[in-house]
Amino acid sequence: MNRIDSRFAELKERGETAMIPFLTIGDPSLEASLELILEMERAGADLIELGVPYSDPLADGPVIQRSSERALQRKISIFDVMDVARQARSRGSKLPFILFTYYNPVLQIGLDRIFKAMQENEISGIIIPDLPLEEDSETRAIAEANGIHLIPLVAPTSNERVKRIAAGARGFVYCVSSLGVTGERAEFFGGIEDFLATVREAANVPIVVGFGISNREQVKRFEKLCDGVVVGSAIVRTIENVLPHLENDAAHPEGLLQIRNFVGQLKRSDN
Repeated sequence: MNRIDSRFAELKERGETAMIPFLTIGDPSLEASLELILEMERAGADLIELGVPYSDPLADGPVIQRSSERALQRKISIFDVMDVARQARSRGSKLPFILFTYYNPVLQIGLDRIFKAMQENEISGIIIPDLPLEEDSETRAIAEANGIHLIPLVAPTSNERVKRIAAGARGFVYCVSSLGVTGERAEFFGGIEDFLATVREAANVPIVVGFGISNREQVKRFEKLCDGVVVGSAIVRTIENVLPHLENDAAHPEGLLQIRNFVGQLKRSDN
């Protein structure tokens, strides 16, 4: 069974909602990213999105754009990202790994090659925000042949496409909580509850919400409506804030501890 499916089944049995951190791999270094993945797992992460640095990240706000720029200065590739996942697994990680990337790098490498590499490195799913449902049939077929979930994004503006996207989803449906790009927000799309209910009704897989969620109170709100919550920019910003620690041998453990504590309080059970 795909690790994403088994993890959601475990969480459902325990009555829990998945905490899904996002981080840009290679920011500030591949070694630091590996340690951050392991720290987030210790803090309670249930799945994790591994952001592939990209020069034209249409779905990402300024915080994640800056992290991509820092990683790209180190020439981090999609294969580097998968290798970090492989190393995390070899160090005992049980997390389902999900690549968050754009279609151009996938196309440049070739679908057969990239999905074979994902399978070899135990990547369980992939999110490609600029690959619409109407153009994903070939990618979806190759993903499924390799046992990897191509996870769809669905937004409040998807309108009549919402039910079609949700009905054919594998792994989970990633529901976008706000219009625009990623980034921390105080408010979300006005009809978010109705939107999530529509997705829930159409989907045969768990539904997850992301884009803009940045603190425990917001996580707690969406835990009541979804099976998982993604926190991206707030974690990337916290990593950015502790870069001086992560880049200093003596202060490195303190930097890791701050990230671990931040993710831990997002997951905290206080219902």
